[in-house]
Amino acid sequence: MTTNTDQATQALLDAIRARRSFALNQLSPEPIDLAAIPLMLEAARWAPNHGLTEPWRFTVFAGDRREALSDAFGAAYRQMTPTARYDAAAEQGQRKRVWQAPVWISLGMVPALNDQGAPRMPEWEDLIAVGVAAHNAHLVAASLGLGAKWTSGAVVTHPLVARLLGLGPPARLLGFLYVGRPAVAWPQGARRPLAEIVRWETDSLPEA
Repeated sequence: MTTNTDQATQALLDAIRARRSFALNQLSPEPIDLAAIPLMLEAARWAPNHGLTEPWRFTVFAGDRREALSDAFGAAYRQMTPTARYDAAAEQGQRKRVWQAPVWISLGMVPALNDQGAPRMPEWEDLIAVGVAAHNAHLVAASLGLGAKWTSGAVVTHPLVARLLGLGPPARLLGFLYVGRPAVAWPQGARRPLAEIVRWETDSLPEA
């Protein structure tokens, strides 16, 4: 790191480097202070988005309100699983997962439509915008000492779950960001060096 990096920039880089994804079994199921969630979503809504479509939509589930999500996960598993492969224990596992993290935030994408009812922007741009919004929220969670992870498996993004959230086509449910207090030590991380992933087309290389 160059010596002229100011404190604000260094703090931002440190926050980005410290962010980690936590498996459900790495979180405590105990409730967290819900005051953290508006801070996360405030960061989320300032994500860049082409055409100012603001395509993100969020639903926050906490406490007993997770019961509806549990039922939706169970119903989605039943509907998507062939009878010959149905496993009652697997369904219960889908139902129980919502109780392993105290807060679940749905990540929905609702495209802005033009006068002809077609999306104003390419879908991939709105999808990326929601992804950046989720990352912003995750960064704030980590800065508060909270563990989180974006989960997007077939059950949690099933149309049955999307309907619970009011995300019928052309809207899409992209998964959930679950949040809780870590029950394990904060994980370490590693990335490949810049030299392996960046090609410079400049007259001189920046100081490392």
